[in-house]
Amino acid sequence: MTESVLIGPVAAPELHVMTFNVRRPVAQLSSRSPDRWETRRPAVGALLRAERPSLLGVQEAMPEQAAFLRRALGGGYHSVGRGRKSDGTGEGCPIIFDAERLDLEAWTQQSLSDSPDTPGSTSWGSLVPRILVGAVFRDRETSSRFLAVNTHFDHLSRRSRLRSAERIRSLVAAQGLPAIVTGDLNTGEHTAPIRALLAPEDDDTPTLEDAWSVAGERLTAEWGTFPNYRAPRHDRKRIDWIATSPRIEVVRAGINTRRPAGVWASDHLPVQAVLRIPATEDTA
Repeated sequence: MTESVLIGPVAAPELHVMTFNVRRPVAQLSSRSPDRWETRRPAVGALLRAERPSLLGVQEAMPEQAAFLRRALGGGYHSVGRGRKSDGTGEGCPIIFDAERLDLEAWTQQSLSDSPDTPGSTSWGSLVPRILVGAVFRDRETSSRFLAVNTHFDHLSRRSRLRSAERIRSLVAAQGLPAIVTGDLNTGEHTAPIRALLAPEDDDTPTLEDAWSVAGERLTAEWGTFPNYRAPRHDRKRIDWIATSPRIEVVRAGINTRRPAGVWASDHLPVQAVLRIPATEDTA
């Protein structure tokens, strides 16, 4: 069925997390192209209204798209994150969250470069700026605090993907909170960037785990997440990721192949997970 729900709204202590590359608008496409934002926009809205994730990491979102996503989810949703250009415009990786459930304590945006505090900077072979958005939240229902990081790795430079993974792993380790990383990492399993992201920082304990691999229940097949408006296939890579700290329980996970009204919402498939985050020491 194209209109069914994969997970939908959840109640505490469960937290519904989604990562979704919504594909930026592209000018001068034919009216029949499935890539047209005008064609896809109703499907994106319908999918989000049905799923209503507690926390949504978005990639490739232009400002007008991010505003549409917030409206689709409802007035209780807020977001953090700017565009990746030096003036804060352009594609972004916003974190959109249910503000009635989650209190935002702090947030940051960094360039994935040798100059993380310089907006719009590039390094490591990336031809365009790459960013991460990080936010610390407190769950009003459970009092748990956690770090959320959302990102979009470079699609061309292997070195950039590796260095970006190392940067995010170090950020998670330094923060010391249970962490959720969402993103289009442009790489599949068993690659150097994924090994770096999931590697221990200081001891033998992994900093992060692949939510799909450790999920208590998998709701779908392991589809490749970049079908590019074609039927999903098993022999394609999962390049869209949710990674979690070992302290976080991944109750269930799935890759969403829904097509509202028969329309693909994006060239990527959303990846979703239901999590249980433990109480942190300072809130226990």
